[in-house]
Amino acid sequence: MAVSFRAQQKSNQRKTWFLLGTMFVALVLMIWAIGTILNFQAYLLVPIAVGISLIGVWTSYWKSDTLVLAMTHAKVVEHEDAPQLYNIVEEVTMAAGLPMPKVAIVDDPAPNAFATGRDPEHAVIAFTTGILRVMDREQLQGIAAHEMAHVGNRDTLVMAVAATTAGLLAILADMGARMAFFGGRDSNSNSNPFAQIISIVILLLAPIAALLIRASISRKRESLADATAVEFTRNPNGLRRALETLAQDSTVVQQKSTAVAHVWIESPLDGKSKSMFDTHPPLSDRINILREMEGLPPVGE
Repeated sequence: MAVSFRAQQKSNQRKTWFLLGTMFVALVLMIWAIGTILNFQAYLLVPIAVGISLIGVWTSYWKSDTLVLAMTHAKVVEHEDAPQLYNIVEEVTMAAGLPMPKVAIVDDPAPNAFATGRDPEHAVIAFTTGILRVMDREQLQGIAAHEMAHVGNRDTLVMAVAATTAGLLAILADMGARMAFFGGRDSNSNSNPFAQIISIVILLLAPIAALLIRASISRKRESLADATAVEFTRNPNGLRRALETLAQDSTVVQQKSTAVAHVWIESPLDGKSKSMFDTHPPLSDRINILREMEGLPPVGE
């Protein structure tokens, strides 16, 4: 089991860094494409776009705990309000070697949970009333370990970097297209027509590619959190049974905003069929990986 979850961790970490590197390459290609289309007269676009993107996304990152709690209507509770839940989180926190996060509850019948906060010192782990109702102690321990894994793996930071890059690509593509079609291009230039065509293709496809890569990074971080949760608890059975319960439940949380869909342990937006834009791996895939860690055969979808 130890080899399995550590292999999963290393694999997902490698894939995350590869995808982040791919987004950086896409950004470089986008800057080159804009320069080619506009005959290298519009590089002032870059600092403007960078500034807009950084201000928006990094403000959201810095205030992530406050914003997510407000959008999901989560209420921070103390030990006396939910002693069993608080004790479970404390146990996992000690096993993880991380600071004790704030614990919050969302009044929602759908079973779900999330973690947020810019760093372990400002983390919040929230559980819906639905998940507290349907899951036993071992399952809740697995859920808490998964969310603490997001905290320990700095997934809020990773996703902020991915969101910043994807947003920057979208802004650059939009500004480049507007300048190209509304007089930004020098008509007297003898630019290479082949390079111009390649640049237009990059301008059109790079933002879509960035969204796909961002979704893929989110899926890898979810898988990484599952493996890290097993490292914390040394018990894949709890998380596996928790995910099976989620798979059997068809209800979704009332807060379905795309802005916070990726933070939930089960996305309220991803459908039953697999999509490249999904922010979470299919629950069936996650369950089978955990079954393998237990030495159990996989089950069909």
